[in-house]
Amino acid sequence: MKRKIIDSTPFGPIGLVWTAAGDGPKVVRVLLSRSKSSAERELAALFPDATPASCAEIEETAAAIEGILEGERIEIPLDVADLGRCGEFQRLVLRAEHRIPRGRVSTYKLIGEYLGRRNGARAVGNALARNPFPLIVPCHRVVRSDGRLGGYQGGVAMKRALLEMEGLTFDRAGRVVCSDFHYSWANSSADPVAGSKENRSKLRRRMS
Repeated sequence: MKRKIIDSTPFGPIGLVWTAAGDGPKVVRVLLSRSKSSAERELAALFPDATPASCAEIEETAAAIEGILEGERIEIPLDVADLGRCGEFQRLVLRAEHRIPRGRVSTYKLIGEYLGRRNGARAVGNALARNPFPLIVPCHRVVRSDGRLGGYQGGVAMKRALLEMEGLTFDRAGRVVCSDFHYSWANSSADPVAGSKENRSKLRRRMS
């Protein structure tokens, strides 16, 4: 394993853990700093044998992450991440989350329904809580059904700040103002996914 620290961001240091693969370097983890723990400290604890290193591709990913944290309109391709370390359902959730564009949000419930799990909000929330690739997979773009933020690895303040940089607004109760959540059934006719086994199978093939 190799590691790179992105030092100067508005949200503190960001840690990248990556490995060389046959088709190029792959990011294994993105670690965000929190109020009581820096990304550097967490990286050292979780990956004590990771050695400092970088390459052109990792530098490009690091620059993209810096840009996102400064409010730039950047989307990072999912193929930079090593999804093979995730389980099947988590891969589906991460791919669905990655498809939510900048300036939009969805809900845990709607993503569950999109993936064919009518009562899958908790499972989706658990999958995103363990998202190894925050910012590459923009899990800050999913909120609770009532518009409240829910959790985030970098903290709720960071989640709100990222959404505000992307143009979202909030009411006095701290709920995101949104009348058209991504993956809402009212606007899903172009990409419908029912809860049947057949459609879940089609979805897996389409998102694999």
